[in-house]
Amino acid sequence: MLARTLAAPAPGWTTTADVVVVGSGIAGLTAALELRTRVPRVLLVTKGELSSGSTVWAQGGIAAALDPEDSPEAHLADTLVAGVGVCDPAAVEVLVTEGPARVRELVARGANFDRAENGDIALTREGGHHADRIAHAGGDATGAEISRALVAQLDAVRSDPGIEVIENALVLDVLTGEGPDGAPRACGATLHVRGEGTRDGVGAVLARAVVLATGGVGQVFRSSTNPPQATGDGIAAALRAGATLGDLEFVQFHPTVLWLGLGARGQLPLISEAVRGEGAILLDTDGHRFMPAQHPMAELAPRDVVAHAIVRQMAATGSDHVLLDARHLGADFLRSRFPTITERLAENGLDWTEEPVPVAPAQHYHSGGVVTDLHGRSTVDGLYAIGEVACTGVHGANRLASNSLLEGLVFARAGAGRARPTSRPVGARRGRGALADPVDRLGRSRRDPRRRRPRRRRGPPRCGPHRRARGERRRRAAAGRGVGDDERAPGRDRAHRGRRAAHREPWRPLPHRLPGHRPGVGAPRARVSRRGRDAARPLTDPLRSAVAAPPNPGLSTGSRPCRTTTPGSGGSTGRDRRPCRTRSLCSRTSGYGGEP
Repeated sequence: MLARTLAAPAPGWTTTADVVVVGSGIAGLTAALELRTRVPRVLLVTKGELSSGSTVWAQGGIAAALDPEDSPEAHLADTLVAGVGVCDPAAVEVLVTEGPARVRELVARGANFDRAENGDIALTREGGHHADRIAHAGGDATGAEISRALVAQLDAVRSDPGIEVIENALVLDVLTGEGPDGAPRACGATLHVRGEGTRDGVGAVLARAVVLATGGVGQVFRSSTNPPQATGDGIAAALRAGATLGDLEFVQFHPTVLWLGLGARGQLPLISEAVRGEGAILLDTDGHRFMPAQHPMAELAPRDVVAHAIVRQMAATGSDHVLLDARHLGADFLRSRFPTITERLAENGLDWTEEPVPVAPAQHYHSGGVVTDLHGRSTVDGLYAIGEVACTGVHGANRLASNSLLEGLVFARAGAGRARPTSRPVGARRGRGALADPVDRLGRSRRDPRRRRPRRRRGPPRCGPHRRARGERRRRAAAGRGVGDDERAPGRDRAHRGRRAAHREPWRPLPHRLPGHRPGVGAPRARVSRRGRDAARPLTDPLRSAVAAPPNPGLSTGSRPCRTTTPGSGGSTGRDRRPCRTRSLCSRTSGYGGEP
């Protein structure tokens, strides 16, 4: 069965908001801060503490064309090459053109980036980039500094009645109801709060819009750089609500994750790509440097190329890891430029100033997710997705290094501009049945009225407690209370405590992991060609994307010719359908169109 009901008790409390934001990484925090100035009441929900999102683990930096000698067009070209022809050029154009301004806004919010001698933001280079455009903070603690600045901004306004933060809360489901036209519409979310007080236990938040910023899927894998919270909750909840998912098979494996042995499980330490950007090299266990023979950019090739090359070299040498050698950079430089990595290595008994460190690829990022348009709108009215949980088309088959923080920043602001009670999301352009082509992004064209069919409610019935807002209102009315009342009715506290005692076993997000990622397992079968992290068969045009949407749990493909933006054309995007401008975008030197 595609979607499994969560065995949760009925909501014991209810509150209301104009918009509920789920997640506290860079996307969720930015969206909440932006929405606070646009709507009367925002509610931010986070699975752990406010500062526990995946953003705090980001080491390398955030990519933006901040150097006068760099340009958004050059950034766009590098992103398209890394994405192997599967990127949506319109989304990439938004990312690279708005990126510099959004980074400067981040500085205005209090983020302290490392500075060059002239006082400008210090920039470095990472894999796939042909220019120094990676801004970093604390050497290798960029995500932690960004999170600190945004959390500080939010903490400063937490006394404002227009914003509420609920911590230690697991999102169970997106509440859905019927809009004016009879189509499904997101109306809030049900949560399980693992704490004490009025917001303890299972409850419901009724809202006019829901913004998912729940991050990635790393804990689906045995080994990952993602924190324990990355269990794909947002993807699973969106699928049950009827949203279309896309590009689920594009899961990026970071090439240089600290190898701790075959028995290592859970979150593994990452060794930032910026280390190779500063000059570190990869050696096999025989001491041979192998990347120059694999790609013209050697260790600075796109991540999937490097990861594939490492796997091939491991197979050739019969080893389960390779070596990252940074000794020639000098002990003082390594300790000052990469203090976090130096500390993590020391915790594992390694001194990279004296010896190479063992590394191997491990799961790092999910490029697919909830299909959205350029404003974060999904195929379900009132439901938005931003950050890693979304499939905007920015990353294509393989994300360019340090574009993830930028995507969260740029599209959080874009989504906040539309996720308001007065806004009305456009209808999704649909293909046959319940399946749509995620590559032909939403909002590009309206449906032809002559071909319009009656829209039916999508999604399996009652997957989880009180999925529909109308049912929750009826339940509250039967209890003799209004929906917006935050206080429990007389006698309800005792019953609520009894339910809580009956459910003392800690909640486990396993039901989210299974339904949300079964489509991802089957997605590679539905894709005709292979590219990015999944390059096992020769490429063929037109490109085809595997998508999934309820009520049909299966996968289908939609096809369209590869659309590209020609660098140097002023950033204009080819809106007409045309073949890829060069085969090099789709079949690069190594790992594309051949064996990985």
